[in-house]
Amino acid sequence: MIAQLYETHVLPHLIGCACGAPQIMKQRARLIPEARGRVLEIGFGSGTNLGFYDPSRVSEIVALEPSEGMRRKAAPAIAQSPVSISWRAETAEAAALEPDSFDTLVLTYTACTIPDPDQALAALRRALKPGGQLLFCEHGLAPDEGVARWQRRIEPVWKPLAGGCRLTRDPAAMIARAGFSITRMEADYLPKTPKIAGYTVRGAASR
Repeated sequence: MIAQLYETHVLPHLIGCACGAPQIMKQRARLIPEARGRVLEIGFGSGTNLGFYDPSRVSEIVALEPSEGMRRKAAPAIAQSPVSISWRAETAEAAALEPDSFDTLVLTYTACTIPDPDQALAALRRALKPGGQLLFCEHGLAPDEGVARWQRRIEPVWKPLAGGCRLTRDPAAMIARAGFSITRMEADYLPKTPKIAGYTVRGAASR
């Protein structure tokens, strides 16, 4: 009961605050305006990316978000959105996505929480149209062994408190393993962020 209350009523606010930090919002602002056509956003959360979509370029956003608490928190932002949004209350692994049905996939600070990222990314690749793009911005395993060592130590405690977030995943490797071709990528530590959670990769990939 306590765990359910935490997940439904407390965790959405914690994640919303963390994922809306100024240094993270700067990353979103650089990436999301590139979205075009019919968009699938995986882990829509509280709608943090909504203000960065260009309504002249985006025809529809399909919001994939299994958390009831997050969907409830996103409702005010959705009500004000100039872009048409439809909900899919499913996980990325289980979503019944039609092949070749999206122009853009958006994955921002979400891959760390997906239970089976390989299965999810393979399904997402099939749903992307030929010539479509995956836009990603994800934190993960640091290249510095000293930081990575602390990530491995802290992850067992961090994961249940942070909604299943893993600190030691390698987002770029997962994306490539799913069959995407990374067309550009930047990687660095976010400023004013603990290094265990601040190593970020961002860029674009294609089928």
